[in-house]
Amino acid sequence: MPDPADQAVPTLPTGVMLNLYPDSIGHRLADLVSLLREPAMDGAFSLLYLLPTCFHSDLDRGFSVIDYDLNEALVTHTDLIALAERGIELKLDLVLNHLSVGSPQFRDLLSRGDASPYKDFFVDWNAFWHEHGDMGADGHVLPRPEYLEQLFLRKPGLPILDVRFPDGTERPYWNTFYQKVSYRPIAPDELIAAGVDESAAPAVAMMVNGAIENGVAPDDIDLDGYNNHRTAALALLDSKRDYLGQMDLNARSELVWRFYDETLGKLAGYGAKIIRLDAFAYLHKAPGKANFFNEPGTWEYLDRLRGIARRHGLIVFPEVHAEYGKGLHAAVAGHGYPIYDFFFPGLVLDAIQHADAAPLKRWIGEIQARGLSTINMLGCHDGIPVLDLRGGVVDGVEQPGLLDDARIDAVMETIINHGGRVKNLYDTDGKKIAYYQVNATFFSALGEDEQKLLLARAIQLFMPGIPQVWYLDLFAGKNDYAAADAGSTAGHKEINRTNLPLAEVRDGLARPVVQRQLELIRLRNRLPAFRGALSVEDTADHVLALTWRHGADSARLCADLTDCSFEIVARHADGSQQRLAFGSHASV
Repeated sequence: MPDPADQAVPTLPTGVMLNLYPDSIGHRLADLVSLLREPAMDGAFSLLYLLPTCFHSDLDRGFSVIDYDLNEALVTHTDLIALAERGIELKLDLVLNHLSVGSPQFRDLLSRGDASPYKDFFVDWNAFWHEHGDMGADGHVLPRPEYLEQLFLRKPGLPILDVRFPDGTERPYWNTFYQKVSYRPIAPDELIAAGVDESAAPAVAMMVNGAIENGVAPDDIDLDGYNNHRTAALALLDSKRDYLGQMDLNARSELVWRFYDETLGKLAGYGAKIIRLDAFAYLHKAPGKANFFNEPGTWEYLDRLRGIARRHGLIVFPEVHAEYGKGLHAAVAGHGYPIYDFFFPGLVLDAIQHADAAPLKRWIGEIQARGLSTINMLGCHDGIPVLDLRGGVVDGVEQPGLLDDARIDAVMETIINHGGRVKNLYDTDGKKIAYYQVNATFFSALGEDEQKLLLARAIQLFMPGIPQVWYLDLFAGKNDYAAADAGSTAGHKEINRTNLPLAEVRDGLARPVVQRQLELIRLRNRLPAFRGALSVEDTADHVLALTWRHGADSARLCADLTDCSFEIVARHADGSQQRLAFGSHASV
């Protein structure tokens, strides 16, 4: 039973958080440090969510971590010290469910096989399922139907990667997310050393290498008149196999927990205050469960992680995407954790599109009634959530969503019509289950309308919780179609990850849409009213009126969603007041 004191919601830092990769602005974090010294940025941000390319990683823009040492090509200890000297606290990631195949632990497993101390550090698929399935002809245990149908999957097919051990045997390891197997070219002299005739070796090498370049699987390679050398050639090719991917960690291993402890200590040493637990819901695995947010095992893991984090002076922040109707956000908050407000961006788009703030008002009311501690955002590195707004089934009973399906589909269709890209979820047969998220810059999702962007930012800054600002939204960034088209498996995400040259950013600081966002951000930081309580006025649905009060200080946002005009009026304890108007009909 967890200590009741551990159930208290941690006190999050206050202020506005900037979110970016270390090379999102300029070429490295030092360029951001330089930018934060600009007068235009003064007083804007006191928190920084630095994405995990600050560590050594090899794909998924940092979320396939090799190790948690600083990637000094992008980030140095000097940079982190400079941020701390400016009073900026860090939020960093711990990717709980997986490590890269390039990690020291997995490389040791590939090198030493059963002799590796990391043999059980990752999840051996066949060992996990051997009592709950049947061995297939391909060497993979297939879970029995009653288990297989429960699995929640992120990609088509079984989540496994076949790993070749030093003794030549292959074993499948659990691989929830990305994987790729490639082969280095074979050379004629290597074939000769493997016993292929000297006269045949050049032709065999050419045929094998050509087949691999054209995407032919090794077992399907036909050497035509040289098939008598096929066994030797394929054995050589197999020895030149390379892996790329994210391998699931075995949380049943105490060595994994020792790794978590060491890593959290390292992150605290970088100056981190908040740790986002990425992919935590996939960590606990059990036959007969969905292997996504299994209960009660997930809570046991989270409680243990929180205890470790507190010893290092850290706040852990579980990150989970799920339908609102399933209530996972409320469950996480009920266990004393802050949560990501993944519902907010879709609700803002819906409110602006339909000139109807009623669903957003209801959500604000729930945040207040439940006492939720949140971090909210408009855009982010991943995408605009869609699945999160839907209803869900709990104990066989359908629960409503924050929006009905028609409204969700309308928002999604609008984003796609503005150039957004779609990410889907699949079942074990590769059939699409649902839209997962839409990838677009928030500015492009709004039709690249600056007034709408300013209104969305103002609403965000008047929301409860910590406002997290994606760097590209701050500079009214547009969809980057070239980057999305050039990307690989996760290329759709690159539409909203454009790196901005430092000179371009400095020029951007002179744009009114940037200056006015920064003005709003400084207002949020400066006004004492935001240290008090929020009230939502009972207005017509097309009007959103939010007021913060702290003693004699108040700050009121009133927006007319029919034309996206709004005004902010701040009243101070000394009787003075300040009014900011945005749009052609700002007095609403």
